Parts: sequence; structure tokens; C-alpha cells
Amino acid sequence: MQSTAKKAALPVITLAALGVVFGDIGTSPLYALRQCFLTAHLAISEGSVLGILSLIFWCMMLTISFKYVTIIMRADNNGEGGIMSLLALNLRTTRISEQKKIYLIALGFIGASLFFGDGIITPAISVLSAIEGLSIATPMFNQWLIPLSIGILAGLFLVQRHGTGIMGTFFGPLTLLWFLSIGGVGLWSIIQTPYVLAMISPHWAINFVLKQPYVAFLTMGAVILTMTGGEAIYADMGHFGRLPIRMAWFVIVLPCLLLNYAGQGALLLRDPDAITNPFYLLVPDWGLYPMIALATAAAVIASQAVITGVFSMVNQAIQLRYLPRLSVKHTSEVEQGQIYLPFINWVLFVSVVILILLFENSANLASAYGVAVTMTMLCGTILISILAYGFWRWPVWKVLLFALPFLILDLIFVGSTSLKIVAGGWVPILIGAIVFTLLMTWKDGRALLIHHLEKDALPIELFIKSISMGNDTKFVPGEAVFLTGTPNIVPHAMLHNIKHNKVLHERNIMVTVVTRDIPYVPQEERVQIERLDERFYRIFIYYGFKDQPNIPRALKQAYDELGFEFDMMQMSFFISRERIISTVGEGMAPWREKLFISMQRNTSPVSDFYQIPTNRVVELGSQIQI
Repeated sequence: MQSTAKKAALPVITLAALGVVFGDIGTSPLYALRQCFLTAHLAISEGSVLGILSLIFWCMMLTISFKYVTIIMRADNNGEGGIMSLLALNLRTTRISEQKKIYLIALGFIGASLFFGDGIITPAISVLSAIEGLSIATPMFNQWLIPLSIGILAGLFLVQRHGTGIMGTFFGPLTLLWFLSIGGVGLWSIIQTPYVLAMISPHWAINFVLKQPYVAFLTMGAVILTMTGGEAIYADMGHFGRLPIRMAWFVIVLPCLLLNYAGQGALLLRDPDAITNPFYLLVPDWGLYPMIALATAAAVIASQAVITGVFSMVNQAIQLRYLPRLSVKHTSEVEQGQIYLPFINWVLFVSVVILILLFENSANLASAYGVAVTMTMLCGTILISILAYGFWRWPVWKVLLFALPFLILDLIFVGSTSLKIVAGGWVPILIGAIVFTLLMTWKDGRALLIHHLEKDALPIELFIKSISMGNDTKFVPGEAVFLTGTPNIVPHAMLHNIKHNKVLHERNIMVTVVTRDIPYVPQEERVQIERLDERFYRIFIYYGFKDQPNIPRALKQAYDELGFEFDMMQMSFFISRERIISTVGEGMAPWREKLFISMQRNTSPVSDFYQIPTNRVVELGSQIQI
């Protein structure tokens, strides 16, 4: 019965996956093929058209269909995908020493940082290229292209705080209509020039590369534009599962994309002047405005998917302690994954607007696009190869057989797109470098902070023993909950409470939140309780990197297991607020210490992040030198 229900739900899930996973790669036909010719200043000829189409066909089959859909999607972390999940899986392997795992973390950070850069460029290029169809209809729209694009994106970023649940119900059907439409106009063009289907033969790609190796190398920097969004196939696996994504790709997305690219190629063979905008010139006059509207909707959906992906990645990084706490709003009471990060949302919006004003059109933006994608793909190939060796226990020869062809292809893509760095490729690299610096600084700074907290600290067992032997400490009614990241030493807030108030509560609960390297922790594994004394308890609360922490709810579960009455009004949550002072000496470079201090001071309040009522929180400050 359950199997029948799953089969019945498969078309619905596949339709939903279509709207979320494939929005980015689905809008690539708007600009990708035109850019292939513009990048290398290629003349339109049978050899160049069929050669480029053949390169697109085989690169999509190898990179997307085989590498991502067939191989990388096998690397699931309890069903979840994405660069952070892949990093977490790699860190579990015992075949790589702990000292070398720092390189894996750095590689994962680079991939995540570049994905953030991609999240800024995708909305800009998708919406701009969709709106540019208006200039085909009439030149009078030329001066309105940028204001219209910014207006559409402003609306998109404004609605983020309301959640995407309502919009999401339309994403799937609209995206299906988009793919069927672009596939349909492509098919009509192919019928007029069926010879274009010769692109399936690899000899066209081989001839193109052998006759014009440098031109082919340049062109590869634009061919990658047909695969932007391929990493989303793996990143969104946790939302829909492998089968619906694979079905959507092979049954709808891949055929429709190839039909459209072939249709654009057929149009170019008939009319070389159509290179100005081969996508919109495929469309009959009566269908131009509807196609522009549909393309704009598809671009908004692609942008939404990327924005949601950035929110999810940042939230995972926060949970894994790779970024400081930020304000996270839950936009759905039903779906756990629907979140809104106000700070990230407006950083993305401002960055997108700056990009549009800086580059002005999609052709210029395409120069900036692709660099981040190729480097992200290279990071993914390296990480999946290490995973195959360390986690799947593949023999070295098998890893090399899989990895070498894709490493060579990825390096060609990286080399080709690197030629565009001066023309705009520096943008995603700069963004990625900034995000990478923030990630590494926070990670290293936290390690330094914990080291200084533990140095010369009082072990909790020794402290409890001294209390039980009798001193002048008074015990007052009620319960005190101390949040601490160092469970084996006395929390600073507890020491300060004794030092200044000379009191302890009748029951003292030390709570340590631990984020495990799995997406979700089952409810029965949420808490672990240790009774240290009749007055002291230590509770570990476990979350996955996609769980949303709620300490009061977890404490209620722990109290039920202990047999205690849970009364929030009898509790006081003591939180240590460290004021960090930078000093000259060992540790990080002075500028990184100042950056870490700035990040630490601007973290969102612990009470907000862990959903603790603010009227039950007591903050006690301490000063720490690093």
C-alpha cells in the first residue's frame, strides 16, 4: 500500500522538482549559444554551428547526465546533498589523516564561497536576458530594460520574508510549460533544417577542436553556460530524492534543452544574422510577448531557487559553526526547510543591483558568469573522488578511471573561463574570496577562543566536589540553565554568578548544543543526560545541520526523561557574553583577529537563535584576550 502511494506521488514530486531544481539550467538557452559565438568571435558556418552544438551535447551528457545525475547523486548524507553534505561525508573517512582534513575543509569552503558568488550572478543574468526579448519586439524598450529588471528582482527579494510556499505551488507547472515551450519552438526549427541533428555525432566536436584548438578552448568558456545550475541537481536532492530528479532530467529537461539548442543552431544555419538573439528569433511573431512573459517567470523561478539554495547553505554553515549566528526566520510551520535570513537576503539584493548597473546587459554579464561554476564543479569532482577513495573504499585504479577524465574536462573549463577574468570574471572570484576569508576566519577564531576558554579553566568535576565539601555558597530556589560550548569545564557564567551574587540555584543544568554531520537527528536521539550530582546535571542536545534548534523544546524532552516538572517560569538561562580583546602574539594575523572580533560582536543573540524567551535570559560578560 505504501509503495503504491509513493508511485502515485512520484509525478507530483517530479513536477515540484522541476520547478525548484532545474530553473537555473533551464534558463541557459536564453543566452548560452549566442555567447559561444560572441566569446570567440566565430563566423557562422556549418562546421562552427555543428561543432559547438556537438560540444554542448557531449558536455551535457558527460558532466550533467553521468557525473552529477548518475555518480555524485549516490553521495547522499542521510538523503541530503550539496557541498556541505559532501564535505561532512569526507570528514568521516579514516583513510585520510586528521591533519590533512583541513585541506578538505578548505576545499569545501571554496566550493561554498563560489556558490555564493553564483547566487549573486544568476538572478542578474537570468532576469536581464529574459527582459532583453522586449528589445527584439521594439527598440523603444531599450532604455527600460535595466529599470524593469531591477524592479522585478526587488519584488522577488521583498516577498522572501513571506516564504516561498505559495509561489512554490506555481513553480512546477510554470517550469513544465517553459520547458515544453522551448522544446516546441526548437523542434519546429529542427523540422525545417533536420540536418542539424548531425550534432549528436562526436566527430563534429572533434573536428572543431582539432581544426581550431585555440578557438575551441575559448568557446569552452561559453559552453559551460549551458550547464550552469548543474550543481543544484545534487544540492536539492534532499528535498525531492534521487528518482524524481533523475526522471525530471531524463524525461523533460534534457530533451527540451537539447531540442532548443538544436533549434537555435538550425536557425543559424538558415539565417546567420539571427545570432543577435537566436532564442527569441526562434519564436513566431504572435508568440513573442507570451514567450517573454514566460521567460521572465522562468528567470524569477531560477533566481528563487538560487536564493533558497544560498539561504540553505548559509544556515548549514551556521549550524556547523563555520559562520556566526545570524537571524533566521521560519516562514512555514509545516515545512522545516523554509527559512528566511534577512541579512543575507538584502546583501544578495544589493549585490545583484550593483552587478546589473555595472554590466548593463546579459552579454557583458556572461563574461562574469561561468568562472564560479567551473571552479565549483572542479571542487565537486575532487571531493567526490576523495569520497570514493576514503568512504566508498574504491581501489585507486577505479578512482583514477573515474576522476581523471572529469578533472581534465573541469580544468579545461577553468582554464577557458579564466581568460574572462579581466572582462568580468574577477567578480565571482572576489565574492568567493571574501566569503572564504569569512568562513576560515570564523573557524580559526572559534578554535582560538575555545582554546583560551579551556586554558587554566576549572574542571566541572573538581568544582562540584569543592561545592559538596561545603563553603559559603548559598542555594536559592529555582533552576539555572547554563549554555556552554565547553562541557568539561565550569561555565564562565556560573563562575561569575558565584563571584558576584554568592549564590547557586537548587538545580543547575549545563547545556551543550552539538551539531552532528548528518542533516537531521531523530527525536529519540535528541538529548543525552548525565547526572553529576543531586544539584548538577549535564545535558547534550544534538541537532543535524538542517535542524532548527529549539532549546526549550529539547529541555522539555530531557525533563520528561528525568521525571522533573518542566516550568519555564522557574528557569533562568545564564549565557556568557565574551568580550574579545586582540593582542599581539600567537594566533591569527592582527587583521583577521579584528575581523573575527567584529563578526563575534555582530552575531544574533543566543536567545533568538535557540528560541529562548528573552525574559528568562541573564547575560554575564567576561573579557578574553586572543
